[in-house]
Amino acid sequence: MGPKTRNHKFLNLKLDISAMDLYKKYKKQIIPAMKERFKYTNDLAVPKIEKIVVNIGLNRGITEKDPKYIEMAAKTISEITGQRPIENLAKKSIAGFKIRTSNTVGLSTILRSAKMYDFLEKLINITLPRVRDFRGISLKSIDQKGNLSIGFKEQIVFPEMDPEKIQRIHGLQVVITTTAKNREEGIELFKLFGIPLRK
Repeated sequence: MGPKTRNHKFLNLKLDISAMDLYKKYKKQIIPAMKERFKYTNDLAVPKIEKIVVNIGLNRGITEKDPKYIEMAAKTISEITGQRPIENLAKKSIAGFKIRTSNTVGLSTILRSAKMYDFLEKLINITLPRVRDFRGISLKSIDQKGNLSIGFKEQIVFPEMDPEKIQRIHGLQVVITTTAKNREEGIELFKLFGIPLRK
């Protein structure tokens, strides 16, 4: 069961403070550690987390049967990120899937700066531990450019979601984009931030 709505203001206050601490951790601990490991000559050369994208893919069959599904999915993203998502339209028609260029195929929002660190703090300390049978994120989830993609089967693992008010269970994806030059740099950066990775 997620936290009650009345606790959200207090929860967000605590996380805003932690988010600032997470940024300080990057400045005071992560940058020196990365410089020592990869021999960077200055702080600006050290990889950083650039943005976090939260998105939900939309199945045309589901949206046809339930016209309010898009609105519901948009509300999910708004509640867990504090930002209204944008609709992603199909770039080209695909006859086999009955998709036209005007169709909405997904919803997404981009987090940067303070909101990004706030979301990351909640992700590490609250959301991931709530995932059933969680044993860490597979290293396979990190691509060759050092970006991390995490898929969630149920939105109820996020603390902002009240299970009693959810009409339909659905999944979503979180993509953490870094300025790393390769996968090795990305893995080390995520480890230093405290993101639980498994071998």
